[in-house]
Amino acid sequence: MSDLLATNDLFFGADGLDRRKVEKHVDEGLAGADDGELFLEYRQSEGLVFDDGRLKSAAFDTTRGFGLRAVAGDVTGYAHASELSEAAIARAAETVRAVRAGHGGSIAAGPARTNREFYISDNPLALVAFDEKVNLLAEIDRYARGKDERVRQVSASLTGEWQAIQILRSDGERVADIRPLVRLNVSIVVERDGRMESGSHGTGGRQLYDRFLSRETWTSAVDEALRQALINLESVPAPAGEMTVVLGSGWPGILLHEAIGHGLEGDFNRKGTSAFAGLTGQRIASPGVTVVDDGTLSDRRGSLTVDDEGTPTQRTVLIENGVLIGLMQDRQNSRLMGASSTGNGRRQSFAHCPMPRMTNTYMVPGDDDPQDILASVKKGLYAVSFGGGQVDITSGKFVFSCTEAYKIEDGKIGAPVKGATLIGNGSDVLTKVSMVGNDLRLDPGIGTCGKDGQQVPVGVGQPTLKIENLTVGGTAV
Repeated sequence: MSDLLATNDLFFGADGLDRRKVEKHVDEGLAGADDGELFLEYRQSEGLVFDDGRLKSAAFDTTRGFGLRAVAGDVTGYAHASELSEAAIARAAETVRAVRAGHGGSIAAGPARTNREFYISDNPLALVAFDEKVNLLAEIDRYARGKDERVRQVSASLTGEWQAIQILRSDGERVADIRPLVRLNVSIVVERDGRMESGSHGTGGRQLYDRFLSRETWTSAVDEALRQALINLESVPAPAGEMTVVLGSGWPGILLHEAIGHGLEGDFNRKGTSAFAGLTGQRIASPGVTVVDDGTLSDRRGSLTVDDEGTPTQRTVLIENGVLIGLMQDRQNSRLMGASSTGNGRRQSFAHCPMPRMTNTYMVPGDDDPQDILASVKKGLYAVSFGGGQVDITSGKFVFSCTEAYKIEDGKIGAPVKGATLIGNGSDVLTKVSMVGNDLRLDPGIGTCGKDGQQVPVGVGQPTLKIENLTVGGTAV
C-alpha cells in the first residue's frame, strides 16, 4: 500500500476532511504566493522508563493537526491548529494571505516525484503488547545487576513513535510519508570504594520494535553501558593543553555535526551569519576530507522518504576533498539563493515552520588504518564518546565534553581520563585533520538536533580521525 493511500483515512476518511474543500482553501491561501503548502500530521508516541527495579513512568500521546504556510519573498505567513476541520483550515488560509499584500508572485513548481517509500505502514506501537515492553525493561534491569556486583543503579527506557504526514500544494499535488522511530537506552551507575561512576548506551532507528526486543540488541546495550561505567571507575584527571587528538569512529561525528554541519545549512549562509558564508568553492578542510549529508540511508534515524516540504531526500556532498561545494537547502532559502532544494526542509511538527536541517551527516572513510593513526601519536588524547557541547554558528567556536577518552602515550592507548573537553573553531578544525581512517561507522541511532527551538532526529558518523593541535580542557593539576 502506498503512503498516500495509507494516510488517506487519517485525514480524509469518513470522519475526516473533505479533500476538495480543503484544496479550495489551500488555493485561496496560497494564491499569489511564491511557495507554500498544507502540512497534515498524525502522530502517536509512547515512552516507558524503568528505574530502581520498577516501572517509574509510562506515557502515551496522540496528536493530530495541520500547518498552512505561505511564502512571499523572504517573508513567511504560518498558521497551525490541532483541530483538523474545514473551518480551522479556512481561518488559517485567511491568516496567511496577509503576507502577500502587494506581492504578485506565482507559486513555484512542486517537488519532483522521484522518491521511493522507505517505511512500511505498520504502526510499531500497536504491534507489541504493553506488558511485553515492561517485561523487556525488567529483564534489562535483572541482567545488568547480575553482570557485576558493583552495579548500584540501572535505568532503562524504551520510546516509540509513529508519524504519518500528507503535504498538499495549491496545484493539487499531494505527497505522503510514514515514519516509525524507536529508541532503547540503558544507563548504569557503579560503585567501588565509595567512588561512583556511570555509563550509558542507546540504540535506535526507523524500525519496528522487533529488533529492539531481540536479546542480542538489548544485552549489547547493557554490556556497552556497563563497560563504559567500569572504565570510568579507572579514570584519572584529564590532561590540558594543545595536543594531538584522535577521534574514534561513529558517535564522535556529533562534533562534525555541531561544529561544521550547522554552518553549512542554507539559511545561515544566505543571511551571512555562518562562519562558512561566501566560501563555496574554497578549501575549508584538509585534502582527503569529504563530508556528506544523506537522508536516503535505510532505517537510519535521520532518514526520510521526503522532507517536510515534500522534496525527496538525497545524498548531498558538502565538502569534497577539503573543498566546500554544497549546502543543505530547503525550498525557500534555495530559491532566494538561486539554488535547488536538497531535501533538507524539516520541522519538528505541524506547529512549526520548516527550515534547513541535517539528516544523516558524516565524513566518508579515508585510507588510513586506525591502528596506524594511534601509533603515529607520541602523546595526545583518544576521544571515543561525547556528551554535551556548545557551538556558536557565527564564530564557529565550540566546546564539547568527552564521556569516554584515553591518554595516548608512545602510540598506545593509555589510562582512561575524566573531565576532558575539546575546544576549537569549526571553521578551521577540519584543516587540522592529518589522517582519515578507513573505518567509517554511523552512530547507533540516538541523535536529536536542536535549532531555533525545534528538535528533530538526526544521524551522525565518521571514521577515526587524527587532528593536530586541538585545545583540550582538562582537570589535571
